[in-house]
Amino acid sequence: MSSDLDYRPSYFAAAIAAGLTFLLYLVTLAPETAMWDTSEYIAAAYTMGLPHPPGNPFFVLIGRVFSILPIAPNVAMRINLLAALSSAVSAGMWFLITERVLVGWFEKRWQRIAGGALAVLIGATAFTVWSNSVVNEKVYTVSLVGMAISAWLIVRWCDEPDAPGANKLLIMVAYLCGLGYANHMAGMLVLPAAGIAVLLRKPSIITNWKLLVTCVAVGILGATPFATQPIRAAHNPPINEGDPTACRDGLRLDCTLSKGTYEAFMYNFNRGQYAKPPVTERMAPFTAQVGMWWLYFKWQWIRDAQGERPGLQGSLAAIFLLLGILGGWVHYRRDPRSFAFFGPLMLTLTIGLIYYLNFKYGASQAPELGDMVDREVRDRDYFYLWSFSAWSVWAALGLVYVWESIAVVIGRERVTVGKESYDLPTSKGWALGAPILLIAFIPLVANWTSASRAGQTDTADVAIDMLNSVEPYGILVTVGDNDTFPLWYAQEVLGIRKDVTVANTSLLNTEWYTRQMIRREVFDYDAESGPEAFRGQQWTKPDGPALKMTYQEADGLPLYQEIRTPQRFQKGEIVADIQPQVLQRADILVLRMILDNDTRAIHFSRTAGNLPQQLGLGDYVVMQGHTRKLRPRRIQPTDGFVQVPGEGWVDVQRSVALWREFKAPASLANRTPWTDMPSIGIPGLVVNTGIITGEALQRSGNVVAADSIFRSVRAVAETMGFRELLASLPGPDTPRPGNDAQQAIPLPPTAPRNP
Repeated sequence: MSSDLDYRPSYFAAAIAAGLTFLLYLVTLAPETAMWDTSEYIAAAYTMGLPHPPGNPFFVLIGRVFSILPIAPNVAMRINLLAALSSAVSAGMWFLITERVLVGWFEKRWQRIAGGALAVLIGATAFTVWSNSVVNEKVYTVSLVGMAISAWLIVRWCDEPDAPGANKLLIMVAYLCGLGYANHMAGMLVLPAAGIAVLLRKPSIITNWKLLVTCVAVGILGATPFATQPIRAAHNPPINEGDPTACRDGLRLDCTLSKGTYEAFMYNFNRGQYAKPPVTERMAPFTAQVGMWWLYFKWQWIRDAQGERPGLQGSLAAIFLLLGILGGWVHYRRDPRSFAFFGPLMLTLTIGLIYYLNFKYGASQAPELGDMVDREVRDRDYFYLWSFSAWSVWAALGLVYVWESIAVVIGRERVTVGKESYDLPTSKGWALGAPILLIAFIPLVANWTSASRAGQTDTADVAIDMLNSVEPYGILVTVGDNDTFPLWYAQEVLGIRKDVTVANTSLLNTEWYTRQMIRREVFDYDAESGPEAFRGQQWTKPDGPALKMTYQEADGLPLYQEIRTPQRFQKGEIVADIQPQVLQRADILVLRMILDNDTRAIHFSRTAGNLPQQLGLGDYVVMQGHTRKLRPRRIQPTDGFVQVPGEGWVDVQRSVALWREFKAPASLANRTPWTDMPSIGIPGLVVNTGIITGEALQRSGNVVAADSIFRSVRAVAETMGFRELLASLPGPDTPRPGNDAQQAIPLPPTAPRNP
């Protein structure tokens, strides 16, 4: 295509910019997994499984390819490279779009390339973009690259919609949108803006029914990865969330092509288990939802996680907001053709996206409101990654406009073009005005520490430590994402402690997860690679799954059961009085696993909070590393355990032996400060376990060993910024000051227990 000034896109310069972006991400790449959904998606990709609904099949397919490519020393890094590559290519697309806008503005190519480079620098180092590009937390960077490529194709179409081959660009966009939808619903975000651009640039196209039918057909073709879900689910992969098939005993044609599979697939496709209300039922005031976007926008230019520089953060956000608004105005004035698409796109990625997502208050938003408002369980800034990344185009245009304005003041020359005369900057003006461009380097410098994940292995280490706290062939009861997904990663990707059965109470409330528990294979325990604390003993391999029920029995369990009068649960010498409450399906299944297993040890993750007490088992559990082990009889003072106020009984010998082998204390102490406050309970768990183990040692008279543990706890607490805890931690030979320090440690919240 031809256009202004015989324009030819600077693909080579864009490739260099994308390459440098990729290099930045390589330097700051995570060598392992991370919190939240990272472990789930890495494990799902590696095992060709199904992550949580709707399952993201396109990501799983390309993630699987990356997981087996010999491009990095381990699976996690290979899939993290997928995120880095996706964002780097996206940066190249924003470069090209920015350069295109500058064609009618600047005659010299170097000026246009400078503008594109500014867009890359600003967008690639925005906090959410950067931090999600160095670890594959989910599918968002893959969505970003599809969106960015589509945006570039539509901008090219807007140049000359009547040129030969122009319709092919629209067909390609339709295919990318369908393919993107198979990765995440965000794959469709460019469509509203594309439709507006078509109506503005070539409205007659809506009568071209062949083109419209072709676009719909290729869009459906792009979405065909969804067809893999019922097939793969029937093979019962280890991660099979939603289980969108009616087949229970392997892949068969009759059950795959059945009404049951269709209903299961559609329930999974529509995310039925989450029961999210329609957008017309607002989860928070729209002003508060805009406020959430603004909070996350402020994070992009300096991620002040500890709240130490709010004034600077707000000022930088105001600068980049104004630059973007100015850039949007310049875009409209200088290149209305591409603005016909990009303007509506930015409206979609901001106001439109805020309205559609319909979030509750953000986890870190308006802390003064506390629990008076419903909140998201975590900060959702990653949903606005597309908004912050695309904002770089307008921010760069705004910065170029400011640069030019300063340069004209410093030195100008009168240029006449036709009948029009203009004041343009001289070379000296451009050079002396260039320092203003340092603004674009601010997020690179300000976010390096917070966005970089180089060397961070703590999430995997915590998972390994938690699994190793469980006796061979034991059952580990967990409650949420951050105490479960990393365990899946450790077992399915690293192959560590697959003998442990993980039972997540949040997921036990679903039928599909219960079926996975029933069919789960019993894996051999490898004593040589297991912790020394369990060596030298004989461990009996169970002869069946942890949950001994039929599928029909499991499917027939109610979602909850109201206990109106005290009920007694008994297993051997365990006699538990369950007080009146609402028992969830998961609680019933936990009790059933206790009944069904004689050789398996039952462990409750310490993240499960007071679940043992709620089930009447408080007098039967003893702390062992990061877990509480269920004992076969009521614990007595003569059993050799130490009682710690506020915690209960502690198996000191076993806990100390495990602590000595734990990996997480060292990796947490050596990492950069924690930025994600909603997940800080995980390092809090490590610190809390160390403090209680140390206190139990003190109470048993071993002060020297206690001091050693307290020193390692202090190192983690200093990195995590647990200020109150540091003030109360005992030094050498200092008695511990009661139980107050435990209360200052943030522990992971338990899952909601309402039906």
